[in-house]
Parts: sequence; structure tokens; C-alpha cells
Amino acid sequence: MAVRHFLSLLDLSPEELRRLLDRAIALKAMQHRGETYEPLKNRTLGMIFEKSSTRTRVSFEVAMAQFGGHALFLSPRDTQLGRGEPIEDTARVLSRMVDAVMIRTFAHEIIERFAAVSKVPVINALTDLHHPCQLLADVQTFIEHRGEIAGKTVAWIGDGNNMCHSYIHAARQFGFTLNIAAPEGYEPSPAVVAEAADCVRLMRDPVEAARGAHLITTDVWASMGQEEEQTERARAFAAYQVDAQVMGVAAKDAVFLHCLPAHRGEEVSAEVMDGPQSVVWDQAENRLHAQKALLEFLLIGPR
Repeated sequence: MAVRHFLSLLDLSPEELRRLLDRAIALKAMQHRGETYEPLKNRTLGMIFEKSSTRTRVSFEVAMAQFGGHALFLSPRDTQLGRGEPIEDTARVLSRMVDAVMIRTFAHEIIERFAAVSKVPVINALTDLHHPCQLLADVQTFIEHRGEIAGKTVAWIGDGNNMCHSYIHAARQFGFTLNIAAPEGYEPSPAVVAEAADCVRLMRDPVEAARGAHLITTDVWASMGQEEEQTERARAFAAYQVDAQVMGVAAKDAVFLHCLPAHRGEEVSAEVMDGPQSVVWDQAENRLHAQKALLEFLLIGPR
């Protein structure tokens, strides 16, 4: 059987994604009941981090521990990748020793080159282009709180970054409409948008993007690696804060999501971040459960 990778949401079919989230919800219930389930006993996940992380590292390590397996943390300081070894050579060696590889890096090309020669599944835990694991958790969270996301409207407010790109893929795969409000010069990739033209609407006004939306979400104004642009970005995004006005025009039962870390007073007001419509802590927890379902799917098969 051919090795399956998860480099973007498009690597799974809509049906596979929906079943995977159903499984994530079931695995979450099992874990909350205290049930032991160890389908990956004696399996190892290699975790390559070229970008630091809190939620990604903890969720994948805990996922493997709860599944009876082991997670091996590898930073550039710990591997020959940091000393110039070709990506393909590292991939050939690691994929003969571990059962899956998770990579959190900068250029998306790195993970594509790694997966092209890997003998085991490769998971994108964030690149500059996509962040598909976060979208699994986001959609799971919406389903848990509000039911099916198909046919709903989602508003992305802020930078047209990797998270925005994965929301565009999610709109295609899960069947919702995505309103994107971004300032000039910070729009998502035209190529990514073009592939989803029937379900994505670009606009400038964050209030209009949020009007009637069932889910409002955003991200920091300056992501990792963009710290030098902080002042410039703060000016560009000043009118793009998710605040009470933005939430006030959304659907009455709209929820607010944020992939974290959040900067209260910048991309989101404290009133919204800590308010009754915010479900960000459930969203953060669901990284664990969605990724457990993903690991099970890639290493064992659908359940």
C-alpha cells in the first residue's frame, strides 16, 4: 500500500476528513473516561522542529504516549539537518528507523522534499504555506459546539498567512463559505484562492466579513520569523482587531477561535478572547485528539 502523507488538508478526501474528526471526537470521549487504548505500542514518531512550539510539541508527544508509543524530539541542533545534510538524505535515514515523521518548519518545499523520499507517513505540523493540523482541531471544535460546519459561513480576519491558506482548503473540503478580510498587501496567495473561488470571498472590511458568520477566527499580526515587521504590521492591521463590534454583527450563536498564542489588545480584544463566545481552550485541547485520530489513520488505517 502506498504511504499516505498529510502535508495539507487536500491529502485526504472530504469523506476521510469527516470520518477522521468523528474518530477524534470518539477518542476524546475515551480519554476523558480514562480508558486505555494503545494502538501504537512500540511505534515511534520522529518530530523535527525548526520552529519552536508549545501546543504542537505537547500534543504530539502526549498523543504518542497515550497511544502506547514514543515521540522523539529533534531540533536543528540535534540533527545533521542543522549542519547542512541534504533533506532527502535525512528523510531516507529517519524513515528507516521511525514509523512516522512530523515536521514543523519554514519553507513548504522542505516538507515536500522530505515526503517525496520518505518510506513512512510525513505530517505537516506547520510550514509557511499551510497549517493543516490546526484546522483539524478547529473544525472539530466547531462541530462539538455547533454541529455540522457544511453550509455555514466562516470569517477569517487578518493576515492571509498559512492559517488562512488552510482555512481556504477547509472551505473546499468541508463545504463552508469563507469570508477573508485582509489589508492591502497581506492577502492570501492568489493561487490558493483561485482553487477555491466558489467558496472564498475576499474583502477589506472586517465587519462586513463577520456579518452573519457562524465562526470568527484570526491569528497574530506578526508570525514567527516576522518579528522585524512588527511595527509595520501593527499599523497595517490596526483596523482588523476582532472586538465586540465585529462579534456583534456575526450570527447570534457565533463562536470565536484563535490558534494561539494570542495577543490581547492586538488581533483580538480581551473582551472577546475571554468572553462567552470564545472556545479557544477547547480548540487547543482538540489538537491532541485530532492528531491522535490522524496518527491512527496514517499508521493503522481508518476506524
